[in-house]
Amino acid sequence: MAELKVLMVTPEAVPFAKTGGLADVAGSLPPALTHHGVETALVLPAYRTILESGYSWRPMITNMEVPLGYATLRANVLETVTSEGIRVYLIDREDLFNRPGLYGDRHGDYYDNLERFSFFCHGALRLTNQLSITPDVLHLHDWQTGLIPALLKGPYADWPNLSGMPTVFTIHNLAYQGNFPSDRFAVTGLYYPQFFHADGLEIWGQFSLLKSGIVYAHAVTTVSPTYAKEIQTDDQGMSMAGILRQRGGDVRGILNGVDYTIWNPETDMHLAATYNTDNLSGKRQCKASLIKELQLDETSMKTPLLCMISRMDGQKGFDLLVSIVDAVMETGASLVILGSGNEWVEKSLEAARMRFPGRIALRYGFDANLAHRITAGADIFLMPSRYEPCGLTQLYAMKYGTIPVVRGTGGLEDTVSPFDAATGKGNGFKFYPYDSKAFLDVIVQAVGPLPEP
Repeated sequence: MAELKVLMVTPEAVPFAKTGGLADVAGSLPPALTHHGVETALVLPAYRTILESGYSWRPMITNMEVPLGYATLRANVLETVTSEGIRVYLIDREDLFNRPGLYGDRHGDYYDNLERFSFFCHGALRLTNQLSITPDVLHLHDWQTGLIPALLKGPYADWPNLSGMPTVFTIHNLAYQGNFPSDRFAVTGLYYPQFFHADGLEIWGQFSLLKSGIVYAHAVTTVSPTYAKEIQTDDQGMSMAGILRQRGGDVRGILNGVDYTIWNPETDMHLAATYNTDNLSGKRQCKASLIKELQLDETSMKTPLLCMISRMDGQKGFDLLVSIVDAVMETGASLVILGSGNEWVEKSLEAARMRFPGRIALRYGFDANLAHRITAGADIFLMPSRYEPCGLTQLYAMKYGTIPVVRGTGGLEDTVSPFDAATGKGNGFKFYPYDSKAFLDVIVQAVGPLPEP
C-alpha cells in the first residue's frame, strides 16, 4: 500500500517558532507520524525568529505569485529537512512575516493579521501546485489556517492537484477566532455572496477564519475529548457552539501527546541531575539546584515547593492564585512562577514576593530551559485554569514526578485523576468550582493541613 502523505499547515511549530502549546503539538506530531510510516511535511510563515535561528534554508521557488484581495504579491518558498526527515517549507515575504513577534507585540495584535494569514493560506496552496505536491490530507491548525478549506471550495476548487482534497482542521483554543470586520472580506479572496452568510464565514456581522475551518473542513478535531464536548455547549462555545453541534460526529476530541525525547527526566540535559521512578535522588538535587538558582530560602528544601509555568491571563487562573497567595504561604510552602502577560497579575505577585521574601520567586517571559528545571525541581504543579483545551504542562509535570493540582476542565479533566489515600490510586489533585476557596482547599489537601496557630 502506498505511503500516506500529510501536509500540515500551521502558524507555529517547535523548534522553529513558538508562542504556546500549538507549537509543541505541530512540531512533535510530524516525527511521530513519520515513525508510523506517514510521510509528513510542514508549511510555516518565514518569521524573523525562524530566519535568524541558524537553520539552513534553500530556495525552492522565487517570486511565486500570491493573490491578496484585489492585488497580486510575490513570495519566495524556502525549504529545509529536519534530522527526522521532515520537510519544512517557509512562505517568505519580508514585509508580512519578518517582524519581532509572530502575531503581535506588547501593544497587541498586528493590525494586518488578516492580510498576513490570508496571504499565508493562499501561499500554502500555491506552493503545492508549483512543487507538484499532492498530499492525501491537508492538516490545518487554528484560525490562521482556517481560510484554506473555504479557498478549496472557492477559487481553488478546480485546481487538479487540490480538487476534492480532504482537510482536517484542528482547534487548539476556541478563544482565538480570527474575527474581522465585514468590510475587509475582500482581503480573503473569497466571493462575497458565496461565503459571507450565516452558514459560511459570517458571524454577528463580522467574519471568522476559525468558523471557515469549522464549516468547510471535512473533519474538525480538537485537543481533548472533554474540550470537544465543552465547546459544543452554549456557556463554553464562545459563539461557535451551534455551528460545532451542526457538524455532529465530524467534531472529535483527540488528546494531545508529549514528545518524551524532549521531556524526560532520565535524559534531560537541562537538569542538575537526571532521575527516574526507580531512583528519585536526582529530583532532590534538582530541587536544591533550583532553590539556589532562584535565591529562595534554604528552608524551602524542607517544605513543598509549588510552581506555575504559564502565560498570565484570564484563562490560566492567576486571579485565583493572587487572591489566595497569602493563605498558600501560611501552609509553609514556597512558590515559583515563570510567565508573563497581565500587568495587574505581575504587580500583585511582586507585592506578594515582597511580603514573603525568600519564599516566592518570579521569572518573567518564556525560558524553555528554566521551564525544564522548574518542572523537575518543584514538588507540586499548579494549573487552576478557567478553561484548558488540553494542557501539556500537567503532562510534563507528571513525567517529572511533580504532582499536578488542577481544575477539572478540558484536557485537565481527561488527564488528571484525584489521589485517593485509601486506595493509593490517582495521579494528582483536582477541584471543580472556579473559585479561590476550592483552589485553596485542594492545595491544602496536596501539601498537608495548615499549621496550628
